[in-house]
Amino acid sequence: MTKEMYWLVLTAAMTGLLWVPYVLDRMMVRGIMGTLANPSPTATPQSPWAQRMIASHTNTVENLVVFAALVLAADAVNVHSGTTVFACALFFWCRLIYVAVYTAGIPVARTLAFAGGFVAQAMLVLAIFGMN
Repeated sequence: MTKEMYWLVLTAAMTGLLWVPYVLDRMMVRGIMGTLANPSPTATPQSPWAQRMIASHTNTVENLVVFAALVLAADAVNVHSGTTVFACALFFWCRLIYVAVYTAGIPVARTLAFAGGFVAQAMLVLAIFGMN
């Protein structure tokens, strides 16, 4: 497995686990049956931190699509370098920080972490086109 693929798998695994904390909150707020019920506008709202985590998870899924496509494209054209490995690691850590600070409600840090993830994606695009 390439180092870029390692970071892609780690990012996908992290993204796949992000639902756990906010579903646990849903169980605490709504109970087991309320958690298992279909979504309803009359359901008890989740805790504010859980609502923010849901939003950060949604955004992370959206960005994983772009990141995964770029890593897979780089792998398909055999583009592997220190820059691509750094970009993949940067993306992972920026997304982890993004989720943590968004969930905690820290606005400026959230934006900086998001921007770092975007920079990582841009680095991958440049590497794929041989412009790094």
